[in-house]
Amino acid sequence: MESAAAIQTADPVRLQVLDAMRGHQAHLDFDAAVQGFPVAWRGLKPHGAPHTAWQLLEHIRISLNDILEFSRNSAHQSPKWPEGYWPRTDRPPSEAAWDGSVDAIRRDLAQMTALVANPSADLMAAFPWGDGQTLLREALLMASHNSYHIGQLVFLRKLIEASISD
Repeated sequence: MESAAAIQTADPVRLQVLDAMRGHQAHLDFDAAVQGFPVAWRGLKPHGAPHTAWQLLEHIRISLNDILEFSRNSAHQSPKWPEGYWPRTDRPPSEAAWDGSVDAIRRDLAQMTALVANPSADLMAAFPWGDGQTLLREALLMASHNSYHIGQLVFLRKLIEASISD
């Protein structure tokens, strides 16, 4: 994802939101969390873990896409909660499915970044199709949601590493 510093805007609030969306300040960013995630671990659920890496990755993808589409498309229909936001399987059906999910997340992050970076986009204007939601609210929701689940993904990796080394 393009860094907030590389985006041409003089708006300090917009820059802070873009930086939060990038997710590198108080936590690991998405690319660092998924880089080199072992194929054999993507469907593992260690004792006490609520989700597998595949489930977390797909949940991030589905939720991010929902937030993006809601933010730019008045006709968008969100998935049914909660089942529409989680994959049905613990494991990715293939390495290509994992890679495709990673690529989709990167693409949607870039598109959400472009929406927020657009100086003509009013961060505070309520969407006519929502219940008072704004682009700022959706961007911050995306940033906090991704941060939470990326943290879970990192912790899951550490749990798997610890269980293997025991």
